[in-house]
Amino acid sequence: MRIVQIVPTLKRGGAERLCVDICQHLTLKGAIVKLVTFHKQNEFNYDLSTFETSQLSASVHLSVSKPNSFCTQSLQQFIAAFKPDIIHSHLFESEIVSRSLSYPRAKWFTHCHDNMRQFETLHCNTLFSKKKLTEFYERFYLLNRYRKNGGNHFIAVSKDTEAYFNRVLPKDLRKVTLLHNGVNISNFTRPQNHNRRRTALLELVTTGSLVDNKNQSFLIDVANELKLRGVDVRLHILGGGVNKERLQTKIEQLNLNNQVSMHGVVNNVAEFLWNADVYVHASLSESFGLVFVEAMAAGLPVVSLDARGNRDIIQNDINGYILAEQSVKEFADKAELLFTNKQKYADMSRHALETAKQFDIVNYTDKLLNLYQAALEGK
Repeated sequence: MRIVQIVPTLKRGGAERLCVDICQHLTLKGAIVKLVTFHKQNEFNYDLSTFETSQLSASVHLSVSKPNSFCTQSLQQFIAAFKPDIIHSHLFESEIVSRSLSYPRAKWFTHCHDNMRQFETLHCNTLFSKKKLTEFYERFYLLNRYRKNGGNHFIAVSKDTEAYFNRVLPKDLRKVTLLHNGVNISNFTRPQNHNRRRTALLELVTTGSLVDNKNQSFLIDVANELKLRGVDVRLHILGGGVNKERLQTKIEQLNLNNQVSMHGVVNNVAEFLWNADVYVHASLSESFGLVFVEAMAAGLPVVSLDARGNRDIIQNDINGYILAEQSVKEFADKAELLFTNKQKYADMSRHALETAKQFDIVNYTDKLLNLYQAALEGK
């Protein structure tokens, strides 16, 4: 089977990590895989030695007020020369660019890493927003391109995303399959020689871009609440982003410099997980949340706000807690309970490990290959 995976660039995001893992493990299973990117960037220093990669200059700009701009010749020539059986795109830029090609011989797959707002149906307020009008035009454009290339298959990463695409897609294109994202579990499993001894210090860790949706400000409030209770707590915030200065200012105003540390972008996320007690997360929305699986693979129970997509991973009082309300007190209660109740912590840590194994990338690529094969056979 000849497969092209397309992602705009190799940033640190979950979609990019998953795309590289897919390429590596499909290659191990005997597929001929090529990864295509549009921008020269490899922030995470991904290992690309086991499969072929190509960085091609390709772009498409759609507009409701200006002529559309297409730069897809190099990608079209690449696809025609490689003759793939499967073309699998990740993230919206890849979607627009790849579907501007013409190659109906392949089976096309869209990886729905989130509920892409560009697929939303027409609403009355669409007409009063240039941005929404442009997005609706992009939807119209893509639906036509799907049909011209012989249809499309959508891979939803969570039940929430599956429901969204089944709602917004027209009936003739409503081929949506739920396939939870996978993680290379071995990268996050705590080594046997790494002895993390639980002490009187409660170590919390969270990872994600420092943007409003990730809501790290709430976690700082949680750390402050635990401090006021007399708990010796350390919150490690991993990631970079536009809210860095604002969050640092809040830490200083609450006099939490000894309790909260902002580490920026790090390459050793696994080591932070291995040295922590509990993984905490406060995102307002998540399509799935690879970070939860990664934390559980390290044996960490999770305390998180309900972000919809993470409902498929977190089981209340089994491998963690998922909270419907933004209650600092309730969130702190759960973190403190996990720290003080050793038996509950041990049970939930064991269940976290068992949960992570269900999302291992090895099993994931088996399921993905089955989807590809079924599409090729017209099932």
